[in-house]
Amino acid sequence: MAAEAAGRGAIRVLFVDDEFIEFRSLKKTVAALPEPAVEMDYAQSVADALAKLKDGAFHLILLDNRLLPNDDFRQTVPKLRASGYTGPIGVVSMDVSDTYFQQFQDYGVDFRLGKDEIDVETLQHIIREYVTYDVPDFWKDDYSI
Repeated sequence: MAAEAAGRGAIRVLFVDDEFIEFRSLKKTVAALPEPAVEMDYAQSVADALAKLKDGAFHLILLDNRLLPNDDFRQTVPKLRASGYTGPIGVVSMDVSDTYFQQFQDYGVDFRLGKDEIDVETLQHIIREYVTYDVPDFWKDDYSI
């Protein structure tokens, strides 16, 4: 579903972080992407993100691990999933080495990423892997048999 939507225009990414400066930094990095076209949107809280999800479809959510009042992905991602969002969610953090990050998939997170790892190549890889990835035809099952 995400691959089909991505083929029709810009990749829509929702960045959820309680610090706007982080969004501005990410937006500059995204502007350097030669391809694909990416449209960024910002939410300062999970409540803002849930409102934006009601208003429009996003291909990818990048979520800061810690949002005020000290909730981490173990509390925030289930709220996003409960809203019906089925696309990829990546948790972004200054430090992804804490042991609780090993459980990220148990909470509906698709990947984790250190803030120091965000660059053009990484963003392109994430978009290709989680948004625009197309399964080769020979991997597809033929259900007409």
